[in-house]
Amino acid sequence: MRKNVTLALALASAMALAPVAMAVAQDGGWHGHGHGHGALFEAASKLNLTDAQKANIKQIIQNARTANKPQREALRQQREAFAAMTPNSAGYQAAAASLAQAEGAAAQARVQQRAAIRAQIYSLLTPAQQSTLAQIKAENQARRQQWQQFKAQHPVSGSTAQ
Repeated sequence: MRKNVTLALALASAMALAPVAMAVAQDGGWHGHGHGHGALFEAASKLNLTDAQKANIKQIIQNARTANKPQREALRQQREAFAAMTPNSAGYQAAAASLAQAEGAAAQARVQQRAAIRAQIYSLLTPAQQSTLAQIKAENQARRQQWQQFKAQHPVSGSTAQ
């Protein structure tokens, strides 16, 4: 039962967000950049961004992507090299430790970069837009809490979960 409810909610959410995603993609070509940036990209159409704001935000994101491309590529290559090794290869454990360290550093850099991007974008918003964004974030939090309450009240039984 819960599986069906979850599927229905996921489909309803996707249908509800489709117009917002299409508007954002048409307005600024931001498709694929929304992860990690929270309510800002979901709310882009509700914030009534000016063309200048959209262009500035797009530039901030492009600059960040360009600046981090060498690090992402190096990490990808390190992952591929490790994946090509067999567990009995010489240096396997050292490669695993090196990859783990690189992954940790990359995660730290991602969190810091996302914070910097959010701060830059937030500074572009007018006080009214900042207020609207805060309201949207509060509404999203309330929906998450409602969903958690629903899940707590409707636990998955062992016989229907797959």
